[in-house]
Amino acid sequence: MVLHVECEPGVGGAPEPHVVWFGARRVEVSAVVDRWYGETQRWWKVDTAEGPYVLRLDEPSGTWDLAAVVRT
Repeated sequence: MVLHVECEPGVGGAPEPHVVWFGARRVEVSAVVDRWYGETQRWWKVDTAEGPYVLRLDEPSGTWDLAAVVRT
């Protein structure tokens, strides 16, 4: 699922997800739980009022997508 993500400075000033837009639906990120990096992609596990999500950024294209919906 392609989505729009607004970022704010996070650890070390690097941009991190702050708001996720699923179409017209706005979901605020309450916390970044974890983050990890690949050669050309970055992932964040974030908490929201809707529950946790894993977001992925493809750095060369600047495209964000929903990598996983985490439900406990």
